[in-house]
Amino acid sequence: MTLNSSIKKRIEDFLKSTIVDYQPVGGGCISNASKIKTQNGDVYFLKTNSSTSNDMFIKEAHGILELQKANAIKVPSVLLFDNEFVLIDYIASGKKQKDFSEDFGRKFAMLHKFNNDEYGFYEDNYIGSNPQLNIASDDEKSNWTKFYFNKRILYQLQLAEEFGNSTNELRNGISALENKINDIVTDNGEQPSLLHGDLWGGNYLIDEDGYACLIDPAVYYGNREADLAMTKLFGGFDSRFYSSYSEAYPLPDGYDYRENIYKLYQVLNHLNLFGGGYYLQAMSMVRYYI
Repeated sequence: MTLNSSIKKRIEDFLKSTIVDYQPVGGGCISNASKIKTQNGDVYFLKTNSSTSNDMFIKEAHGILELQKANAIKVPSVLLFDNEFVLIDYIASGKKQKDFSEDFGRKFAMLHKFNNDEYGFYEDNYIGSNPQLNIASDDEKSNWTKFYFNKRILYQLQLAEEFGNSTNELRNGISALENKINDIVTDNGEQPSLLHGDLWGGNYLIDEDGYACLIDPAVYYGNREADLAMTKLFGGFDSRFYSSYSEAYPLPDGYDYRENIYKLYQVLNHLNLFGGGYYLQAMSMVRYYI
């Protein structure tokens, strides 16, 4: 694999140094990832993909920049981005410190204490390669229940219809959920929190100091319980992470009951990204409430 000449020139002009090494890096399932080194010895991380949506890298960069505002947990610095690529700091990997999980939990809680007055975000972005709708209507901006059902659950059902992943069972189940949603999803009286939006074990790194660095966000402002639910879907977080989080920012009563409704969004998204293997899991989460 070689680096596109126009992208290479843009980066070299920006960095004012020649790229002397370009090495593909594994791990990405949507974009091509690489480690580049310049003549002056600096190392960077580059993502490219000619088949992605035109603004995917722009939205990713905006998400990282939003997370930086909280000054709560490490994220890479964004250096340069456009429709074709995003260039960020290269995060050298290290060995976990003994207090890695406790530190991660506390900092994640600090991130969630960074608030906004309204739900959503100033732009739509992506969850994986699927669109994530963040631009709220006037009644959704102050109503988490409406925002979450319309922009998360209902939109994923619409995608399932479009992609051929829906069934009468799923339609009827989500219709039944809609009738009960006000009893399930609440705003708990908290202000909208800044959410990573897609935090699973593959979306954080262990940096050279041995602590967590967040990558690949799908940010918006919402109920923090949605972020925590995602961390429980695919592993990568231990009991010390959750206990430290709860100590720093205790969760409202009833979180355990609401957890499945927040997992449902991510599982429906995986159904629409990867197909029917996630269907039964989605239906089990729907049936939990109906």
